[in-house]
Amino acid sequence: MRVGVPKEIKNHEYRVGLTPTSVAELVNHGHTVIMESNAGAGIDFLDEDYVAVGAQIVETAKEVFAESDMIVKVKEPQPEEIAMLEPRHTLYTYLHLAADKPQTEGLMKSGATCIAYETVTSPAGTLPLLKPMSEVAGRMSVQVGAHYLEKEQGGRGVLLGGVPGVNPGKVVIFGGGVAGVNAAMMATGQRADVTIYDINPDRLAELDLHFGSTIKTQYASKRAIERAVREAHLVIGAVLVPGAAAPKLVTREMLSTMKRGAVMVDIAIDQGGCFETSRATTHDDPVYEVDGVIHYCVANMPGAVARTSTFALNNATLPHAIQIANKGPIQAMKDDPHLANGLNVSDGKVRHKAVADTFDDIDYEPLF
Repeated sequence: MRVGVPKEIKNHEYRVGLTPTSVAELVNHGHTVIMESNAGAGIDFLDEDYVAVGAQIVETAKEVFAESDMIVKVKEPQPEEIAMLEPRHTLYTYLHLAADKPQTEGLMKSGATCIAYETVTSPAGTLPLLKPMSEVAGRMSVQVGAHYLEKEQGGRGVLLGGVPGVNPGKVVIFGGGVAGVNAAMMATGQRADVTIYDINPDRLAELDLHFGSTIKTQYASKRAIERAVREAHLVIGAVLVPGAAAPKLVTREMLSTMKRGAVMVDIAIDQGGCFETSRATTHDDPVYEVDGVIHYCVANMPGAVARTSTFALNNATLPHAIQIANKGPIQAMKDDPHLANGLNVSDGKVRHKAVADTFDDIDYEPLF
């Protein structure tokens, strides 16, 4: 198979779909890899690094799409990339369609087979291709939250860990999944006062056993959420409903009760965000204020630590990429129902129920 990797064009996105090591693996399986020139330059992978392991280099994304059967990316295709997709293409990348109807409709119109990293499952029912970026985003959320709590950034002027004689900052984390756990790890490492909220009692028990006395856990009732945001210095939204839009846990009304200079970091913004006042931002312009509360809603957070993120992502995505290339997408999905769960769009139809259920006028039509 001819596997193409274009240069990412989303704002400040320096990650790349395949590292030279991943390219070498695909070449060793007999496949052709076509890289857009400088696709990996943002993280110091030069064209000669890719040529050394057998890749072909072309000058433009248009050439990559024209000469490839499968397109491997990191972020969702931008409109100019969607325009280059054809029914013969397999697109393998993050999509997050539930928060993006124009992209959904564009991919349907293209006729391409579109497999989303974020809905591929594992035998244990986890999301193994989403996990590495959730780990990165969870850890980053505390890092950026602490930064924007600084007074010169417009924050409340609170040090998360406090100092002797001064209370630590209060960190509230909504969602006890991978992102939430990683946020808690970083926040407790800074000696913050951390509480995780979730609606699954079994998960709360697991978190209690894992963290012991270093965090508190609470059931995420509406009243508990109201109280939590009123007292918090840093609120982290880390709620995930696979393939679907994130629930709006913090309402506009709740926001008005928060401390001036508090910070909200919405990790779920790729899926529409879990705060009513959330809107996607970029690394160029990452924050905005509502009622004196700072919102950080960057839709590609891990892109800020692009080298770490690229290696972590490739570790997870490469095995499936090899199977798709070896067998073709249809046979690969027939052989692996967990990969088949990653199919979001093909032949102009939406193939993932959670995505279709998000939109009133788009029907779900399973392929298998």
